[in-house]
Amino acid sequence: MVKTGQRYVTPGGVEMVVTKGGDGTLTDGDIELKTKGAESEYSGNEPGLQAEEVALGKRFTSVDGVVSVLITKGGSCDLRYDGTPMELQEPRKLPSSD
Repeated sequence: MVKTGQRYVTPGGVEMVVTKGGDGTLTDGDIELKTKGAESEYSGNEPGLQAEEVALGKRFTSVDGVVSVLITKGGSCDLRYDGTPMELQEPRKLPSSD
């Protein structure tokens, strides 16, 4: 279960906080993410082969919209929720002020 407010770390060192939780599992490729503080359990695991760069401050959402995360430390990560790649959430367009 992915809880809102929980911090996670990937084998490659990417850190994120869950902004919207759900019942599934967050992974980096096939490797399940560990909560912040438990990253020493990764013993020798490498980031996923399909890893792409994720930048600080970017938000990712599951395809079904159930889970979303905010990246708090960037790096390489193949971020997935229940085996499906997560999508970069585009910023909302604000109305013009003229």
